[in-house]
Amino acid sequence: MEKNYTKGIFYLFCFVASIVALAVLKVTATFILPLTISILFSFIFYPFVKKLSKFRIPWILSVLIVIGVTGVLFSIVANILITSCKSIVAAYPRYEARFTTVYSMIAETFNLPFDENSSLFANMWNSLGVRTFVQNSAISLSNFLLSGAKVIFLVSLMILFFMMEMREMKGKIKNAFPEEKLNRKIIYITIKTISDVTRFISIKFYISLLTGTLVGIVCFSVGLDFPIVWGFLAFVLNFIPNFGSAISFVMTTGFSIIQFYPVGYKIAIIGLSILLINSILGSILEPKWEGNDLGISPFLILVSLTLWGYIWGFAGMILSVPILVITKIICENIEELKPVAALIGSKKKSKAAKK
Repeated sequence: MEKNYTKGIFYLFCFVASIVALAVLKVTATFILPLTISILFSFIFYPFVKKLSKFRIPWILSVLIVIGVTGVLFSIVANILITSCKSIVAAYPRYEARFTTVYSMIAETFNLPFDENSSLFANMWNSLGVRTFVQNSAISLSNFLLSGAKVIFLVSLMILFFMMEMREMKGKIKNAFPEEKLNRKIIYITIKTISDVTRFISIKFYISLLTGTLVGIVCFSVGLDFPIVWGFLAFVLNFIPNFGSAISFVMTTGFSIIQFYPVGYKIAIIGLSILLINSILGSILEPKWEGNDLGISPFLILVSLTLWGYIWGFAGMILSVPILVITKIICENIEELKPVAALIGSKKKSKAAKK
């Protein structure tokens, strides 16, 4: 009996195509990254636009309203963050003595050169290669500021046109695939994928926003300097599962130690509050809200973080899990790729789904 190698060849072709696609994504990151961000934001905006259209507001006007409101909110947050960053720079002399004490302990532990008569910055400049880091950071910041307005405009434009396309998607699929059976299958896959991805992205966004807001309120109520910065940091890093929350906790609690030490109860309040917020929202509310359909293997989350971090940097780390979930959803809705979806999913979630 001859063996059928068709399925094996198909999976091999998919694997090779994936490698080539990832290489292309890295090379074309300047264009593909804004496109990916615009598509994900479109999924977030879609429910709001749909609700506005129910009030007989034209679809394009609804899209423009949502984009406009988002732009205003983004401008407000950006101005607040810029003001907070200026405050951090202005307040640096107050913290230098405390930073110097911490650095002297680190230098003593790791046998780094430390000159008591020099400033903290001078010590770090001489021993940790800060010169190269500062130069690279300055170049990156300059490039970001120069291209930032262009990128925001490009993303907004892509969101506008992509959301117009989403409304007409069903009609376009019918025209592209006249065969009724194939037509129904593609429409089902498209609608199910958009629905599930929209739900996941929206939930993740709202949970992250709530996390950042609560962290900011706790920091403000205790008297920690720059509460808006710590809240924004918690919001952004919450998109990176497990690791993001841990980094936010370490940075915020570490700064509270520098500011409040030796007043231990304030440090404890901040540390315990952040742990409680992350535990309740990340470990209880978010899984309950999402349900059992979007379970992802923890190992693959780590792989995805590393892979997309390599391809697109920090932005790739934030987008890594949404991309992994989108991949799983698409694979679940295509018969030939269901084994891939099973491999991406966690065992615990798979059992729950069977029940």
